[in-house]
Amino acid sequence: MPDSKTMYFKMFHASEKALALILTVQRECEELFIADSSPELRVISFSPKEDGTTDEE
Repeated sequence: MPDSKTMYFKMFHASEKALALILTVQRECEELFIADSSPELRVISFSPKEDGTTDEE
């Protein structure tokens, strides 16, 4: 019969390593996003105009 305690700790250790990698990459991507000095921001209005259209049409 397999040693369930050993399997549990092996799986737990691997999931901790995977989560640490995901968090590291997320932080790196956030830093790259913040470092971009020219974000393109637009205001989009979805309220209908008097002729029944929106700004997107």
